[in-house]
Amino acid sequence: MNFEFSNLGQELAGGSGIGELMEDLGNALAAGGDDIRMLGGGQPAHIPEVNAIWRRRMEEILGEPGALERMLANYDPPKGNPGFIRSLAGMCRDQFGWEVGEEHFAVTAGGQTAFFFLFNLLAGDMADGSRKKILLPLVPEYIGYANQGGCGNLFRAVPPKIEKTGEHEFKYRVDFDQLEITDDIAAICVSRPTNPTGNVLTDHEISKLSKLAKAHGIPLIIDNAYGAPFPNIIFTEATPVWDEHIILTLSLSKIGLPGTRTGIVVAHPKIASAVSEMSSVVGLSNPNIGQAIAEPLIKSGEILRLANETVQPFYVEKSRLAQEWVRESFGERFDYYIHRSEGALFLWLWFPGLPITSRELYERLKKRGVLIISGHYFFFGLEDEDWPHRHECLRMTFTMDERTVQEGIRTIAEEVEKAFA
Repeated sequence: MNFEFSNLGQELAGGSGIGELMEDLGNALAAGGDDIRMLGGGQPAHIPEVNAIWRRRMEEILGEPGALERMLANYDPPKGNPGFIRSLAGMCRDQFGWEVGEEHFAVTAGGQTAFFFLFNLLAGDMADGSRKKILLPLVPEYIGYANQGGCGNLFRAVPPKIEKTGEHEFKYRVDFDQLEITDDIAAICVSRPTNPTGNVLTDHEISKLSKLAKAHGIPLIIDNAYGAPFPNIIFTEATPVWDEHIILTLSLSKIGLPGTRTGIVVAHPKIASAVSEMSSVVGLSNPNIGQAIAEPLIKSGEILRLANETVQPFYVEKSRLAQEWVRESFGERFDYYIHRSEGALFLWLWFPGLPITSRELYERLKKRGVLIISGHYFFFGLEDEDWPHRHECLRMTFTMDERTVQEGIRTIAEEVEKAFA
C-alpha cells in the first residue's frame, strides 16, 4: 500500500524536534534503569510535597459521593468545567485585578493543543488570499511551536541581542531595533520564562511588546507554562500581565500534573469562544481529571501558595546545583557560557566555536546514554539558517535526580572536550 499524505499530514507527521524529544523522553521514562541519563525533556520533577497534595485530592474525590463518576464518566463542555473556569476567573480578578469573567477562559487538552489552535486560528492562509505569520521577537523559542502550522511555516523570528553578563554567563534580550511589524504579522508570541533558555523577559520588554501589539491591532500571546501565577517557576522579578489584546496561556503540567493534559487560555471572549469551538471539533471536550483535582486549590488560593512556597524554591535549588556542577565539570577545559537561569526547568549551554554541530553532539551523547536537545531546533523562523550560534547550543533539564544530572553534565563535558581536541 502506497500511502500519500496531504500537505498538513506531512507537516504534522514528517518528523520534528518535539517528536524526537517526546520519543526520547517517553522511552527513557518507560525503560527506567541506570543506563539512561535523561536531560532532554520538560518532565517536571516529582516533588514529594506536591504529590502528597494530588494524593489527598484523589482521596477527597473518592470520598465524595458522585465526584468520581462526574470526573470519569461525564463530558464537560468543550469550554471547560464551569466550576473550574469560575474559580479561575475569580482568582484572576481577586489576586491580580484583571477585568475578566468566565467568558474570557477556555480549557484545552494541554498547552501544546492551545497553541496549535491559536496559531492556526490567527495565521496562515486568510480569507482575502493573503498569508499571515506569527512574529517571534526573541529566538531561541519553544521547540513545540515549530511544526504547528497547518499550511507550512507560520513563523518569522528576530535574532536576539547577546549580552555577556559574567565570566561564563550570558543573556538574550529582545532587539527592538530589528523588530519590524509588517502587515502580514497576525500576532506576536513569547514564552515567559522562555523555553529553552530560562530567560525571563523583563517587565519593560513585555510592556514594549504589549504596546507595539496594541498599536498594530494584533494580539500579544504570552506562553505562561512555567510562569506566574502558577507554577511560578521564576527566579527573578516578573509581574503577571493581561489585557484585552493579550492572549495568556496557563497549564497544570509544570505544577506537577503533566499527565492530565490541562491547558488554559485567557483571552478576549471572541478568541476564547473560538478556541472552545475548535476543542469541540477536534476532541469533543477536554480531559476532566486535572480540572477536578485543581479546582478547589484554585478557589481557595492554595495553588498559589503551592507555587510560591514549594514549587519555586525547589527549582531554584535544582538550578543552583546544576550550575555548580557545570562549573566544576567544565572548568577551563573549553569556552562555554550558561544562559542566566531566571526560570523554567532548563540550562541553556553555549559553546562558542564548537567544531561540530549541536546535532552531532546530541548523537554522540545519546550513544553514551545522555539525552539532551540540540539547540538548532529552537531557532526556527530565522532567515539566516546558517548563523553559527544556532549550532553551538544545547538544552539540558535539571529536574531529574541529582546523580543523573551530575553524571550527565560530566559526560557532556567529556564529549565537548573531545570535540574541541
